Amino acid sequence: MGLYGSTPKAPDPKDTAAAQTSTNIGTAIANGYLGNVNQVTPDGSLTYSQTGTNKWTDPQSGDVYDLPTWTATTSLSPAQQAIKAQEDAASKNLATLANTQSGRLNTLLANPFTMNGAPAAGDVSKLTAPSYQQFNSGPQLQSSIGNTGSIQNSIANAGNIQKGVASSGNIQTALGNAGDITKSYDVNFDTSKYEDALMQRLNPQLSQSREALETKLAGQGLQPGSDAYNRAIDAATRQENDARIGAVLNAGQEQSRLAGLAANQAAFQNSAQQQNYNQLLGSGQFANSAQAQQYGQNANNMQMGNAAQAQQFSQNAAQQQANNTAQQQSYQQALSNANLNNSSAQQMYANQNSATAANNALKDQGFNSQQAIINAQNAARSNYLNENYAQRNQNINEVLGLASGAQVSNPNFVATQGQSIPTVDYAGLINQDYQNKLAASQQQQGMFGSILGGVGSLFALSDETAKKDVKKVGGLYEYRYKGESKNAPKRIGVMAQEVEGIRPDAVRTGKDGLKRVNYGALFQMGAR
Repeated sequence: MGLYGSTPKAPDPKDTAAAQTSTNIGTAIANGYLGNVNQVTPDGSLTYSQTGTNKWTDPQSGDVYDLPTWTATTSLSPAQQAIKAQEDAASKNLATLANTQSGRLNTLLANPFTMNGAPAAGDVSKLTAPSYQQFNSGPQLQSSIGNTGSIQNSIANAGNIQKGVASSGNIQTALGNAGDITKSYDVNFDTSKYEDALMQRLNPQLSQSREALETKLAGQGLQPGSDAYNRAIDAATRQENDARIGAVLNAGQEQSRLAGLAANQAAFQNSAQQQNYNQLLGSGQFANSAQAQQYGQNANNMQMGNAAQAQQFSQNAAQQQANNTAQQQSYQQALSNANLNNSSAQQMYANQNSATAANNALKDQGFNSQQAIINAQNAARSNYLNENYAQRNQNINEVLGLASGAQVSNPNFVATQGQSIPTVDYAGLINQDYQNKLAASQQQQGMFGSILGGVGSLFALSDETAKKDVKKVGGLYEYRYKGESKNAPKRIGVMAQEVEGIRPDAVRTGKDGLKRVNYGALFQMGAR
C-alpha cells in the first residue's frame, strides 16, 4: 500500500459472466429435478423420465454443458381405459351412421329454399303521414294602463314653526353676604392651672394629715419600717393619691364647663348666620320662581302657535293623501280591467291550442294503427320463414349430431408444490465486494487527502497519547482517536513526537498539552 493506499483491482467481466452462467445452469437443472413430480390419481398417472441429454456450448466462455431432456407420459387407469375403448367404438358407429344419413342431404340441399306460400309483408308505402295543425301566435295582450291622474308629492305651507321663547328676565345665581361662620372658639384645654389651684388648697391639708398620722403612730409605739407602720403609711398615701386624682378630675370638669359655654356661643353665632343665609336664599328662589313662571307663559304661547301650525300641516297632508288614494283607486280599477281582458284572451288562446292538440292526437292514433297492421303482417311472414328454415336445418343437425361424439376425459392432475432453488447472483456478489473495497479505499484516500491537501498552516492533532489502535503502514500510521468507537473508520497520519525531532517548526503544543502537526508544512517538505 503506497502513501494513499492501493485501489482494489476491478473484477474481470468475462470471468464473472462465465461463473454466473455456470451457477444459473446448475440451478436450472436442480430446479428441473425438483419440479418434475410424478403424479398418480384414480383416473390415471403422470410420469416424468429423463430420455437423454443435449450438449450446449457457452458462446462467451466456450464451456460445454450437458442439459438433460425429459418426457412426460400420461396413462389411464384400467377403468378409464375401458371407457375410452367403448367411447371410441361408439364414436365410430355414430360416424358410420352420420355418413349414411348425410346422403339424404344431397337430395335436400339440391332443392333451393323457396318463399312461395309465405304471407305477404306489410306495404310501408300505404302509410300516410298525418297533417298536423299549427298553433297560432296568440292574442295581443294589453301591456300598458292609461293615465289615472298625478300623484301629489308635496304639502302646502302651513306657516313657520316658532323655535325660540321670549326672554323672561335674568335668573339670580348669587346670594348676598350672610356673615362669617364661626369655625373655632378660644378655649384653653390646659387644665394645669385648675389642678394647681386645687392642689395649693389641698397640699397643706394633706401635709397636716401626714404629720398627725406620724405623730399618732409614734405615740402608739410603732416604729418606721414595721409592718403596722408601713400599712398605716400606705393607707394614708392612697388617700392622698385619691385626693389628688379627685383634684385632677375636678379641674377637667371645670375646663369642660368652660369649653361648653364657648361652644354654645359659637353655635348661636352660626345659627344667626344660617338664618340670614336662609333669608337671602329665599329671596333669590322667589325671584327665580317669578322668572320661571314668566318663561313658562312665553313657552305656552310658543307651543300654542306651533300646535296651530301642526294642525294646519296635518290638514294639508290629509287632503294630499285623500287625493293620492283616489288616484290609486282609479289606477287599480284600470289595472283590474286590463288583467281581466288579458286573462280572457289568454284563456281563449289556451282553448284553441287544446283543440289543436286533440286533433293532432287523433291523427297520431290513426297513423299508429296503420303501423300496427303492417307490423302484424311482417310478424306472420317472419314466423312462416323461421318454421321452414327450422324444418330444413333439422336434417342437417341430426347428421352433425351423429357425427360428433363425447370424448373420454383426461385425468385431472393437481398442481404440485413446486420446489425451486433460487439462483445465486454471483456477478452481483463479486461486483458488490469490489464496490465495498473501492469505497473503503476512496474513503481512506479522502481522509488522507483532507489531512494533507490544502491544509496550509492548519495544525491537526497528532499527539501519540491521543491515539489508539495504532498500526504502522509504510512511513505513516493508521489510527483512531481516543473517544471514537471501534467501528469508526481509521485515519492515516504521522506521530507528532517523531516529527518534532525532524521538523520542530511543524509541531506546536496546545494549551491542553497535546501536540499538533502542520501537515501543510510536511507536505511542502516532501514536495521539495
